Amino acid sequence: MSQSPTERFHLAPAPDGLQVVQNLLNTRAIDVYGLPDLIADGEAASTTWETPLSDDDAAVLRTLRANLEAALAGELPPIPAVSVELIPDTDGIVRLSPTGSGAQYIASEIWSEVLLAQKADTWRRLKRCKNELCGSAFYDRSRNNSGVWHDVKTCGNVANLRASRARKKAKD
Repeated sequence: MSQSPTERFHLAPAPDGLQVVQNLLNTRAIDVYGLPDLIADGEAASTTWETPLSDDDAAVLRTLRANLEAALAGELPPIPAVSVELIPDTDGIVRLSPTGSGAQYIASEIWSEVLLAQKADTWRRLKRCKNELCGSAFYDRSRNNSGVWHDVKTCGNVANLRASRARKKAKD
């Protein structure tokens, strides 16, 4: 990827392999910023992932993205299992290895990274911006994991100003 989906929001990537998950989440079209869906079809998906992908693969990736969004919200519906290989190294360390090709490989890689992030307790820090018009995925680096905006200056200020005006109006 020349510019990752996350970089188009000027965000720092999530640590380790979780940035792959963040990148998939940030492929969504965001009209308020004039950003297109980076997996709208096979051609766009192939450019984004730098691997040949068909229109069917792009459809699978869009479903995967929706499932990840649901997982972040704690509302993941039942989905089919994804295959990975467990490979013991000669030093006794077992590692996950994605399997398949095309969208199946990407799904295997994504869910492997979700598992590793859950084990490392970093999954809870991957969030979607609270601004419904934005919804970009960001990694919350705040000490108490309380971030809700991908960027306080853009999305946060607008919402905070509206809330402040509403409180002031209610007070009057």
